[in-house]
Amino acid sequence: MARILVTDDEAGIREFLSDALELDDHVLGAAGSGEEAIAELKKRSYALLITDLSMPGISGMELLRWVRREQPEVEVIVLTAHGTVDNAVEAMKLGAFEFLQKPISGPDELQLLVRRALERRQLKDQVALNSRTQATGPQLSYGDPAMEPVVRALGKVAKTSATVLLLGESGVGKEVAARAVHEQSERSGKPFMAINCAALTETLLESELFGHEKGAFTGADERRRGRIELAEGGTFFLDEVGELRPELQAKLLRVLQERRFERVGGSQTLETDVRWIAATNRDLRSMIEHGEFREDLYHRLAVFPIRLPPLRDRPADLLPIARCLLARASESVGRPNLQLSGEAEQKLKAYTWPGNVRELANALERASILADTQVICGEDLWLESGDVASASVEPSGEVRHLIDVERDAIAHALRAVDGNRRKAADLLGIGERTLYDKIKKYEL
Repeated sequence: MARILVTDDEAGIREFLSDALELDDHVLGAAGSGEEAIAELKKRSYALLITDLSMPGISGMELLRWVRREQPEVEVIVLTAHGTVDNAVEAMKLGAFEFLQKPISGPDELQLLVRRALERRQLKDQVALNSRTQATGPQLSYGDPAMEPVVRALGKVAKTSATVLLLGESGVGKEVAARAVHEQSERSGKPFMAINCAALTETLLESELFGHEKGAFTGADERRRGRIELAEGGTFFLDEVGELRPELQAKLLRVLQERRFERVGGSQTLETDVRWIAATNRDLRSMIEHGEFREDLYHRLAVFPIRLPPLRDRPADLLPIARCLLARASESVGRPNLQLSGEAEQKLKAYTWPGNVRELANALERASILADTQVICGEDLWLESGDVASASVEPSGEVRHLIDVERDAIAHALRAVDGNRRKAADLLGIGERTLYDKIKKYEL
């Protein structure tokens, strides 16, 4: 569903377009002139403008120029009468998405064109979001010597169209590296499309990658373009590529070799121009030996392999990454500008980070919630092993043992009242004698 503005000086055309688009549950606005359209666009946010070219007063072409100048994020479809196709082509040169000739035979062509335009709008939004996320997220490295050859290699390969295979432990920052390649490449203005091969069933993954035709399987009520099509001209990132099933490995191999594919349930062969980056934390060579991964696909993916070192081998990057992640986490929980105490920083440095940057981000988000003041102390950091094993959070999502929760609650209550046991007991809703016993038990 999207907000669409229909502009035409003929009321019948406006009514026809609105009726057709309401079938897809879009929110419609209507304008009878270019002047009304500009006023409406200033008043409300629209994803798509559909406008006639020939209108009295401000013409559709002038309206298009205004939109491209003032609201370039809005997609535009122009309507043109028979014999004025040249004007429509000129409109497309000015930035219109597509044109549609009058008389319009039926709603199907219009609906399909609108869906395509809205898909492009979504891609623009995603590119903008990616850029914002990269600007506010951690850098790939802050100068640790272990990352120098990685950063240098990424910068060199970014200038080419070579396929890149990123290797390393889970959570080490492979998607950040992939985005860095995309942003430094000639394709940076095009989409960056990412998909996790382990997150979807084989059927859904195939449909997400290649798209499907109407009726291809139960629930396929309409044609859908796959992410490979939507990434045209840009970069496609295949995360956890080692999880691909054999049948999809074969189909992916064909795309990499021939740059061609068909939608699920379709016979039309489509060509594609995307730059491929894949990533895995698995040993693909061992998988090849066990018949779990195609050797020919491996060689297609590993044109330029790069291994990212784990966070424990990059000590100089740890604290700068942690501070950046903390800034983002504290904003997300509504507690901006939280800081790390010296004790907390030492605790971070002493930990081995088996989950790498992803685990670090989770630990700092938890700490942002737990901290009683604007400074995160060592006790606010729940790590998964070592001196705070009692505060572990298992990957399955199981919370800490209730005894550990109780201990932390008592410690926080005591800090909140400067060690006054009577006030702490009142705060916790327990008797003072009970609190005293628990303080002895937990050696607080």
